[in-house]
Amino acid sequence: MRIELKFDSPEDLPASGVYHLVLHLNKDRKITIGALGRFCFTAGYYTYTGRAMRGLQARVARHIRRDKPLRWHIDYFRRHARFIGVWGIPSKDPQAEERQARALMSLAIKTVGPSALPSPGFGASDSHCPAHLFY
Repeated sequence: MRIELKFDSPEDLPASGVYHLVLHLNKDRKITIGALGRFCFTAGYYTYTGRAMRGLQARVARHIRRDKPLRWHIDYFRRHARFIGVWGIPSKDPQAEERQARALMSLAIKTVGPSALPSPGFGASDSHCPAHLFY
């Protein structure tokens, strides 16, 4: 059984699991994503999939802040994108993130086409999924 809930604040999220950040980019931008490189991002809505096996609330709270040390790919993108919301899925299964990212990728490609993956490798350093950020 899969439970999906929408949360308005990080304090309401489960302690561990998968999260999907929904972000909005107000105009087309070229953004350098750390060592991954520079990419062109189209204005619009994006979803980023991540996981935290503990401290999910703190991880999401960090992602919501724009001003912070740049550590993850999402930190570089987040400096330009507005936080819209977050979905959390309680889980202790480390593979849940991969399944969720692949499901969103499939839906995004079906809906938008190849441009649904604007930066291959984004957020997927420890994943077999081509990316974790989808347009």
